Amino acid sequence: MLNVHLVPHTHDDVGWLKTVDQYYYGSKTTIQKAGVQYILDSVVQSLLNDPARKFIYVESAFFFKWFNEQTVELQQQVRKLVDEGRLEFIGGAWSMNDEAAAHYHSVIDQFTWGLRKLNDTFGECGRPRVGWQIDPFGHSREQGSLFAQMGYDGLFFGRLDYQDKRERMTHKRAEMIWKTSANLEDSELFTGALYNLYQAPPGFCFDILCSDEPFMDSPYSAENNVKTKVDKFLYYVNLQAESYRSNNIQLTMGGDFTYMDANVYFKNLDKLIKYTNARQSNGSNVNVFYSTPSCYLKALHDVGITWPTKSDDFFPYASDPHSYWTGYYTSRPTSKRFERVGNHFLQVCKQLTALAPIKESHMEPHLSVLREAMGVMQHHDAITGTEKQHVANDYARMLFRAVKACGANTQVVLNQLLHPDEGSVADRPKYTFAFESCHLLNVSKCELTELKDSFTVTLYNPLAHAGHEYVRVPVSGGRYIVRDYRNVEVSAQLVPIPESVLNLAYRFSNATAELVFLANELPPLGFKSYFVTRAIDSLDDFLHEMSTPPAASPEVTIGNRYLNVSFDSNGFLSTITIDGVTNRLRQTFVYYEGALGNNEEFRNRSSGAYIFRPNGTERTVTETVQLKVVKGPTVQEVHQVFNEWISQVVRIYADENHIEFEWMVGPIPVEDGIGKEIVSRFYTAAQSNGVFWTDANGREMIKRVRNHRDTWAVDLMEKISGNYYPVTTKIALEDGGLRLAVLTDRAQGGSSLEDGSVELMVHRRLLHDDAFGVEEALNEQAFGRGLVARGKHWVVFGAKQQTSPTPEARERFLQNRMLLPNWLFLSDVSEFKYEDWTKEYTNIYSALSLSLPLNVHLLTFEPWQENSILVRFEHLLEKDEDPLYSKPVRFNVQDVFRQFSIDEIRETTLAANQLKEDSSRLKFKPDPDYIMYGSVRRDAAAGTPSASPKVQTNRFSAPLEDIARNVADDGFEIVLKPMEIRTFIFQLEYKP
Repeated sequence: MLNVHLVPHTHDDVGWLKTVDQYYYGSKTTIQKAGVQYILDSVVQSLLNDPARKFIYVESAFFFKWFNEQTVELQQQVRKLVDEGRLEFIGGAWSMNDEAAAHYHSVIDQFTWGLRKLNDTFGECGRPRVGWQIDPFGHSREQGSLFAQMGYDGLFFGRLDYQDKRERMTHKRAEMIWKTSANLEDSELFTGALYNLYQAPPGFCFDILCSDEPFMDSPYSAENNVKTKVDKFLYYVNLQAESYRSNNIQLTMGGDFTYMDANVYFKNLDKLIKYTNARQSNGSNVNVFYSTPSCYLKALHDVGITWPTKSDDFFPYASDPHSYWTGYYTSRPTSKRFERVGNHFLQVCKQLTALAPIKESHMEPHLSVLREAMGVMQHHDAITGTEKQHVANDYARMLFRAVKACGANTQVVLNQLLHPDEGSVADRPKYTFAFESCHLLNVSKCELTELKDSFTVTLYNPLAHAGHEYVRVPVSGGRYIVRDYRNVEVSAQLVPIPESVLNLAYRFSNATAELVFLANELPPLGFKSYFVTRAIDSLDDFLHEMSTPPAASPEVTIGNRYLNVSFDSNGFLSTITIDGVTNRLRQTFVYYEGALGNNEEFRNRSSGAYIFRPNGTERTVTETVQLKVVKGPTVQEVHQVFNEWISQVVRIYADENHIEFEWMVGPIPVEDGIGKEIVSRFYTAAQSNGVFWTDANGREMIKRVRNHRDTWAVDLMEKISGNYYPVTTKIALEDGGLRLAVLTDRAQGGSSLEDGSVELMVHRRLLHDDAFGVEEALNEQAFGRGLVARGKHWVVFGAKQQTSPTPEARERFLQNRMLLPNWLFLSDVSEFKYEDWTKEYTNIYSALSLSLPLNVHLLTFEPWQENSILVRFEHLLEKDEDPLYSKPVRFNVQDVFRQFSIDEIRETTLAANQLKEDSSRLKFKPDPDYIMYGSVRRDAAAGTPSASPKVQTNRFSAPLEDIARNVADDGFEIVLKPMEIRTFIFQLEYKP
């Protein structure tokens, strides 16, 4: 028989054309008819009415909003439906996340939270077995790897490049075994591309939102259409079956916000099953039934056939020859940055909440608000920037509110840690420090540091390594004295704020300079405070000394003991000198003009929120750049002004071996009626031969080749946008001698369009919609003008070397520092004398007994269930990136966490919803004729590499043959292999 698995489902965007609440309640029907509460109401009733029916649900954000409103009786009925497998959760994360712009840290967090809620509510029967990424615009290998590590059996998705889909459907390769990691064992994930995106077959959408004819089955009706409908259905399923390998096919019966009146859909599906199966008595071999993706996957597994394999990813996604969905990699750059800041603060808040000596009742609810806001931000119409403007505004409102809520936690906990000795201050009230966050540092504004004569800067270090931070706070006074808790004065430098920032029309601030100092020896998973006092009032003399126009010399050079960079006579960065060797390193800004069309045929497609489509015109911004040079003992800077709407600061700190570029772009002018897409471009002399690398969600690097796809012979009609890839954190290129890597502070689109050059799109403003549903031009404004975006790139450049640390290792460590830098908390201490502050308060603290090895990242440290902590350790490097730091690493948990009374350690799968020992995934057989995994040829019979490299030991690692144990007998010794993430629940000893 041809087994046809009908999968009733709804795809409920957690914000897109309407806000999350507007979608849930069903308001704003003039924008879109969609109400999630009605979907869940009616689906549950339809399932209760007929035990043969099934339904899947995906978005935990909506489900729990609904479930918490129901009566206890109905909640019990829902639990019964879940236990019976008739209501099944698929995916199960807080939202269906994007896969290009989302960082793996945030993806893991939002899956962890959604799956925890399901586990707490429904137990094992609520655990999703299958990933369901039906709407994201392209698919990353890292996302597949995360699914495998979370214990999922497989993944189904809807969107892949139209050429790729045509090839796969023609050659029965739509379902495959995806090798999702070049580093991890057991990373194969069965993956299937759906036939009809995620819609019902044409003519069989029976929803109130659809116009297809229902089944009219009265034998006496002139409208009876049963034969016609069944004939059409049989034709469709047999056509689909031609593209798939087994005698099972999956039909998605639903779409965007379908099943608001579930009875309509189910009543017709009941008839579709009844009348189609009745044809079996006349010889039909089609068997139709209600199913779910996990039931379908189990059927494929049981067939026992072999499957093709894949080891690259599904980027970029194109829906037609002129529509490469590569614009959304950059769309809404300030939203993308705010999301990254939200993740940073979420980790800080989780850690401090877990470290609280005294738990307070508000802490967990406040933390959950931020967890859930960040979960919503990962949605494929949130972080992507492909939502309507009023929805983007609501996302920002929601995230800001959540950050403020969690700020109440951090303030309470930091004050608790500041007062360790309760007895000595018992007879007088404690002073409560503000521990404020300055949320406007991106425009160099902070009222507290500008207005107060004395303030403290408390740096909280969320990394498990001792570190350092160059602190920058805006000030309006003159000379400042910075002291640490030991009365050691720290060298500080005043740096003028760039004029382009001072001239922002909406910036109301007294600050004209930033106070910069090096905060050193910052304790791991802890904090250190500095006491800052204003000494004199006038800034003018200091700023005049520190900031000068370039001398008459044709070249300007800034640098330190590691590197120097020079600017040519036109003001452009031109060369870099390291170890006495000078190489070409040029940087400039260019922009593409966005194509403008009526969208009525492919070649008339406009550039928009989703797609990047330049009209073929590339414009240089300027021929000459205005420079101002700032030199001091802590930092050297060149302030560049390219034109009235593009400026940049190129800076080198005294003890860093990378260059920081702080760009500011906007308002992008559109008075000429042309949308513009702004790119920062770097040029080197590297002979890169069309090859470059981009990261997958901040983790493994993926090799890219210009004008090439690994799995089919691509025909590119859009040479620029068709070569753009998502850059979540890093893009790099190299030849035998040189390597250039550019790290980003947010997700951006990037490419190497000519050898030796990389570019990153930093901002875009367009005047026409691209006709993919959002129905608005990407024309962001703020304060009545075009949006200004300000951000950073960090450039690591140098000789390609094999000795440790390699450039790749340096990049990994820098990447981690830039993702989770020290968070600045500021407090007014105008009423304090420095001496009292040092005597009465604890101004340095670490939760760890010692730092973790440098190549180990404490990815997660958060309060979990009663008296337990969720902890993740991550190996930061890939297998071959460094001869020392890429080795497996071993450390003892109790040595690191001595202050915690750990009673038991239990290892779980990545999302912490299943014990590792209980996890068992379905295994599928690769096709021996199609088994090339990247550059490693595997033996088809054995399924193992033909040769094993030897690995030497070092003080942080063990030989590979010893590592099979993974955890030593005492349970406290952890071993991590390259790119491995291991998840544990630390059960703490109960203390009454």
